Amino acid sequence: MTMATRTGSARLTTRAAAEAYVGGVCFKLGPPMLIGAELEWLTAARDGARPRPADFAAALGPHAPTSIVADSPARALPGGSVVTLEPGGQIELSSAPMSSAEELCAALTSDSTRLEHLLAGAGIAMRSGAADTDRIAERILPAPRYRAMQHRFDRIGPFGRLMMCNTTATQISVDAGGDAAEVASRWRALYAIGPALLAAFACSPRLRGITGGRWASQRMRTWFELDPGRTDPPRLSDPIRDYASWAVDAPLLCVRGGCGDSADDWSVPGDATFSDWVAGELDSVIGRSPNVSDLDYHLTTLFPPVRAAGHFEVRYLDAQPGDGWRIPVAALSALFGDPVTVEEAIAIAAPTADRWRCAAELGLIEPELRTAAVDLLELAASRSATFAPDLAAAAERCRRGRTVTGEPAP
Repeated sequence: MTMATRTGSARLTTRAAAEAYVGGVCFKLGPPMLIGAELEWLTAARDGARPRPADFAAALGPHAPTSIVADSPARALPGGSVVTLEPGGQIELSSAPMSSAEELCAALTSDSTRLEHLLAGAGIAMRSGAADTDRIAERILPAPRYRAMQHRFDRIGPFGRLMMCNTTATQISVDAGGDAAEVASRWRALYAIGPALLAAFACSPRLRGITGGRWASQRMRTWFELDPGRTDPPRLSDPIRDYASWAVDAPLLCVRGGCGDSADDWSVPGDATFSDWVAGELDSVIGRSPNVSDLDYHLTTLFPPVRAAGHFEVRYLDAQPGDGWRIPVAALSALFGDPVTVEEAIAIAAPTADRWRCAAELGLIEPELRTAAVDLLELAASRSATFAPDLAAAAERCRRGRTVTGEPAP
């Protein structure tokens, strides 16, 4: 299946056309073979402040993302990873798709070492931590997308700015599946195991700017609070059909090029949805009907715990200390290695499949979540040769109710 069935300038005049396009672009069918990951780190200058875009540009040279150097070649690092920058100065490595967890971990280890060396040369330190406990949330990137995000999220509360500027994640991507039935099974599994794995790898009990008690994952708390229509788990019985419907009914975050004559302001007033735009209800505000390129961009502004982007992006895991990101990578690779294991994982996680907020708040303190986490990690260990000892150790850690930092679960 190709990534797009229409040119980017083709106008979308009906909801059915928009949904058909989403179904095609978000679910690429083929034998599941690849795995990828995105790793994020907090960064700090020598004085502890946030580095500025010019500091990153000088450090990264030809690897600088175009968000800070418009004409940069944005070359991948030797292991194939691309460098990007988040709004608050978090640095991110996006791997190339790999055929195995072993290959992926080797490439990301090499590229993260190279990235750390490049940044250190400019006095920038990479910090492992899913939440910034010291600094107020400050956006350093002036891009219109991030201005529009901040404008919308600030209307809702403090969590959006905190998410944008003060949190980091480990994101893992897996293929969608070979046919509609396999897509449905793999989608159901990623959501079923989500709360248990969220609890297993939660390591952000503190985040500056949040009040109201300790959560196991303050990072995931920010996601659940900032914009529910964009970030809550969608309830889908048929992923390919229902994800498309959910996506076009999600609120518009921004419109590239601005609304009407406001070329520098990408924000959209109110809670208008993409389907409202298709129906012509925003013609007087935006000044034109949407096209395929607009829908492609809208899809990048949706942040459910698992996002369909041709493949499936797992977004519910905190950034891990040190090289601890290797364990969730290994776990997901093992659990999705074959259809039988996928179904076993679904069965193990069924009792906790919808307990997202509980997992983020209580983590391994909650007995059923702890049991599911242990059983999933033991299943993964039984399906992995290379990472079996690490996965078994992670299962034992969860059984004892210890976080990935070795502390008792908060």
